[in-house]
Order: sequence, then structure tokens, then C-alpha cells
Amino acid sequence: MSEVTAGSKAPSFDMPTDGGGRATLTGPTVLYFYPKADTPGCTNEAKNFSEHAEAFAAAGVTVIGVSKDPVKKLGRFKAKYDLKVVLASDEEAGVTEAWGVWVEKSMYGKTYMGIERATFLIDGSGVVRRLWRKVSVKGHAEAVLAAAKEL
Repeated sequence: MSEVTAGSKAPSFDMPTDGGGRATLTGPTVLYFYPKADTPGCTNEAKNFSEHAEAFAAAGVTVIGVSKDPVKKLGRFKAKYDLKVVLASDEEAGVTEAWGVWVEKSMYGKTYMGIERATFLIDGSGVVRRLWRKVSVKGHAEAVLAAAKEL
């Protein structure tokens, strides 16, 4: 697995989504990875991206949030907070591994594998133009939107 960097070709993906759809790379896309649906940081991030959904759409950019949560849980999460972004399920972690965000984490002295909060901005040619690793949620959706408008 080669590391995904700015300027590299985006790894392909095809994942089930809330509502029975499929998430694939079909044009300019924001692909954001988050650890777990309906937890405080992940909820705020999804709500922030949702607040800007119309602006992303106006820029011609699709926003897809990815976690290992099952599709049913994603559907409940989306309905509970009236989220306006696509939520994709990567239960087997194949996509998170391909994108290099399935990483060793540490909490309370214990190590475990989990999703690193990260965002990738992909242009219409399937090239990663910007990436944000170890994301801090506050102000993040706005920074990604500003970059997306420059595509």
C-alpha cells in the first residue's frame, strides 16, 4: 500500500451507504473518515459538513463520510441529526486501509486499531488535491469548503 498524498491518484472505493445506495468516486469529492457515528466529535463534524452541504453542492463537490459503522446505524445517525451528507459503511476496513487511515491508536495506556480522523479533497480527474490528517473538528468543514471552491 502506497501512502495517499496530495497529487496522488485516489484509491478507488465502492461502499454501501445509508438509504441503500453506493458510494463511489464519480467526480469532485470530499472523502472524510471519522471513528464512530453518534459520538461527540464525529457528530459535530457531520453536522458541520451538513451545514455547508448546499455550498459544496454549488461547487460541484460530493461529500462522503466514512466509518466502520453498519449501514443501519448510519441511517439512524443521519436521521437523528438531519445530516445532509452521504454516509458510507466500511465495516471490513478495506477502504480505510487503502487510504492509510486505519491506524494504531492509544487511549488510557491501551493500544488498538481505529480510524484516524482525516479528510481528502479529490478533483474530477480522481487526483487527491488536498488532505487533512489528525483533523480538529472546529472550523474544519469551512477550511475544506474553501479548498473545494478552488477546484
